[in-house]
Amino acid sequence: MPALPPCLLEPLWNQFMALLPAREDAGHPLGCHRRRVPDRTVVEHVMLALVHGSGYERVSSPGCSDRTIRRRVWAEQGISEVVHVLALEAYDRMIGLELSEISVDGCITMAPCGGQSAGRSPVDRGKQGLKRSVATDARGVPLGLVAAGANRHDSLLLGPTLHAAADQVGPLPEDVNVNLDRGYDNNTSPALLRELRFTGEIARKGVPAPIQAGERWVVERTHSWMNSYGKLRRCTEKSSTVVEFYLHPAAALVTLRMLSRHATTHYRWDQRPTTRRLK
Repeated sequence: MPALPPCLLEPLWNQFMALLPAREDAGHPLGCHRRRVPDRTVVEHVMLALVHGSGYERVSSPGCSDRTIRRRVWAEQGISEVVHVLALEAYDRMIGLELSEISVDGCITMAPCGGQSAGRSPVDRGKQGLKRSVATDARGVPLGLVAAGANRHDSLLLGPTLHAAADQVGPLPEDVNVNLDRGYDNNTSPALLRELRFTGEIARKGVPAPIQAGERWVVERTHSWMNSYGKLRRCTEKSSTVVEFYLHPAAALVTLRMLSRHATTHYRWDQRPTTRRLK
């Protein structure tokens, strides 16, 4: 069974294929070397690692070894960030991003192997963990993503997350309202929002959360969607570059799923097949 349905894997592969660097295969002078594994095969195995979260040894196959997957992960070229940008552009063109309301929140996940981006988790008995800070629009589309150690405070990642969102979608509008939970209820976060000329709705400490849930529930839903990918839920990568590489394909897949879901109600025509069950 494939890790991703063709409606998601094919658009992802088309963008990867267009962004992969050109390579001239001169061939071995004796003609006795193994043939290069196709990029499509490697991308499929990388998606397997992302979805299942297994090690490269477990997702490898006779046609693609674990060393090939580890060597050919295109983390240095920034391809995954561009794929995420293209997914956001497609969503903005067909549905429209709602950037007037932005929600930011962090999520702590496991990192049993440690690494450059890992830190002591305050919610898992001091074990190594990662914190994923995500900024979403009003509907929950992931915009900016930042990976840091689990011991980093959420308010310290607010600025880098908003800057990452601006890098992915371009300059943010002036009338942005940022929705934050009580973890940002300090002097640092409001000062940063004033510096960026944004307004903020920050939950206050000591007040029950359901009363002041506001508009930030969408980012928590997005975190739950991204945690369905095993590589993000339990990351075994040690390089911070590789960790960030896996964040953006997951965000692009979440964006594509939301695009396909919202397109069913935005685009209708008379001869379109119905999705209702026939009686």
